[in-house]
Amino acid sequence: MNSVFSLAGRSAAVVGAGSGIGEAVAIGCAEAGARVHCLDIDAEGAATTAAAIQGASPRGGEAGARVPHATSAQLDILDGPAVTAAFEAIAADHGSLDIVVCTPGVNVRKPILDYTDDEIDRVLGLNLKGGAHVIQAAGRIMREQGSGSIILFSSVRSVVVEPGQSMYAATKAGIVQMVRAAAAELGPHGVRVNAVAPGVIDTPLTAPIKEQPEWYGAYAAGNILERWGSAREMAGPTVFLASDAASYVTGAVLFADGGWTAIDGRFTPPGM
Repeated sequence: MNSVFSLAGRSAAVVGAGSGIGEAVAIGCAEAGARVHCLDIDAEGAATTAAAIQGASPRGGEAGARVPHATSAQLDILDGPAVTAAFEAIAADHGSLDIVVCTPGVNVRKPILDYTDDEIDRVLGLNLKGGAHVIQAAGRIMREQGSGSIILFSSVRSVVVEPGQSMYAATKAGIVQMVRAAAAELGPHGVRVNAVAPGVIDTPLTAPIKEQPEWYGAYAAGNILERWGSAREMAGPTVFLASDAASYVTGAVLFADGGWTAIDGRFTPPGM
């Protein structure tokens, strides 16, 4: 079975590779054998991730094993033409664009009645418009080549919410529907489109919560495993969706949430 999870010989573009989940996914794809292109608006962060991949030991630590390969570049997914140019360059360099993963997201935690127009534009713009640019650019290339896997990141907030999460939750639900529609349109051309929906993950996006122990603890208690997840734990689900192990999986949402959505709102009665 190991071979179906391998990404050997494939080209993977990971958007958001400069930190957090994107960084972990980029490293995970490289460990699975892919040639990884680290893209991020933070050029230095992307370069650091690529350097870490390049400096890693040969895959599996075996004699003669392939040495991990990675490149990096700055990319703002709000710039549609720039996304297209970046993906086309990767396809031209490698001969194909096999895997595209998009992880960036932004959240403004406040009541919906207090949102400014600028804040609405910021959250909707990056999370939805940016994701659309990625699907469009990757989809056009993959449709032409007749293969490929596109993976966007949603969230448990696509199905469950709490006060202060209105715009973020709307975008994460929107990503799910955008992924499903893209899967329906691109499936006949051999292209799969899926989403990963994390639960509470330790990343720069959630760092402010750590400063409030009660809030941090409540989130840990909100899932079956009673802990936060790590960015590294998002690499496995992503590599699965990118690989042949998921060859019959498209239009799907893979919840990697420690069981959050299974027990949302759970109350354990005394004595249970």
